[in-house]
Amino acid sequence: MEVKYELLVIGAGPAGITAALYAKRAGLNVAFMDGGVPGGKLVNTYEIENYPGVGLMNGADLASKMFMQVMDAGVPFEYGNVVDIIDHKEYKEVVLESGESMFVKVVLIATGTKERLLNIEGEAKYAGHGVSYCAVCDGAFFKDRQVTVIGGGNSALEEAMYLTQHAKNVRIVIRRDVFRADELVQKALSENEKISVVKKHVPVEIKGTDGKVSSIVLKHVETGELEELPTDAVFPYIGADASTSMCKHLDILDERGYILVNEKMETSIPGVYAAGDVCAKQLRQVVTAVSDGAIAAQNIFHYLKG
Repeated sequence: MEVKYELLVIGAGPAGITAALYAKRAGLNVAFMDGGVPGGKLVNTYEIENYPGVGLMNGADLASKMFMQVMDAGVPFEYGNVVDIIDHKEYKEVVLESGESMFVKVVLIATGTKERLLNIEGEAKYAGHGVSYCAVCDGAFFKDRQVTVIGGGNSALEEAMYLTQHAKNVRIVIRRDVFRADELVQKALSENEKISVVKKHVPVEIKGTDGKVSSIVLKHVETGELEELPTDAVFPYIGADASTSMCKHLDILDERGYILVNEKMETSIPGVYAAGDVCAKQLRQVVTAVSDGAIAAQNIFHYLKG
């Protein structure tokens, strides 16, 4: 067994990148790891307009700048998916999907969240063939077509607004009769003629023709009446769940699967920290993620140096 790093940051979103950068500047032997495209949810965000000092900016561009900054600082990037973390007290064993293990002194979990599925008939069948969880990635495929967005929060409405650049019409389906999104977002939505709203309905099935999405079946939440509406694509935005499957042997999660930390970003296990959206917290934004990452890195430095 050879301890490869003092600190391994798992997750290359804003929290993980910030932690890796701060740890490197503090002189720690640090690396960061991810099994996907670095940048986290920023990569799939069309516009960021509330990050101080940046103004209006494409999310993927901001993610690229963050990633290049930490790479320029000399922090190694390890590509891989973590499936388990084992606490050996003085060191931690990080088990990868490949079957390999990496041994480090401290682990910082910054794996964020993953999109929640509708779990209805046809969703899995037509995933990638009209069912998409990323409007920025796939919106251009539906130029001058009818698309449907599921959800009433900020993400759903913002992505619906983005889709109007490509689609002929954008239909939003919400369970309630009011949105959960911010007032500014709702105002912008109400002024867009391409957008229509179906209230008090939930999706129950996605249907297709010739291997592609062609319609969606909705159910009225009060009457139970079913209605089938034509659509060329379905974009679900109904929330997210914490990406914490690798913590199955660690007693650090709340009842919803988020990681419990204190103000130092410490979990109840010495040498195991967490930062960003994966933590049990009230506000999940880029600015809170980078704050968590910086706080975690500084406290990890003090922990390692005694």
